[in-house]
Amino acid sequence: MKEENTMKIVLEFSGGAEILFDKVKQREIELDGAKTWKIKDLLKWMQVNFPTNRPELFYADDSVRPGILVLVNNTDWDLLDKEEYVIEPKDTILFISTLHGG
Repeated sequence: MKEENTMKIVLEFSGGAEILFDKVKQREIELDGAKTWKIKDLLKWMQVNFPTNRPELFYADDSVRPGILVLVNNTDWDLLDKEEYVIEPKDTILFISTLHGG
């Protein structure tokens, strides 16, 4: 039987964060299942594989910009070690922008 070498997760964007990613609200992605992925690794992967035309509005200092809430399976990442959280197969990671222009 073939060993699974990918890990599927779901990325979701809301509150305006989707505008930074071509108005995509949800995207299922496959990561290399042979390695351990932390959210900080995912963010670097996203910069290369799921770029935004305004990265400064999403990324700051190897993390998400202040004002972007991150939920992992509906749990605030502040309760899950933030960038150090180890991603599991089928996780849903939601990025919500609380920044609004006026």
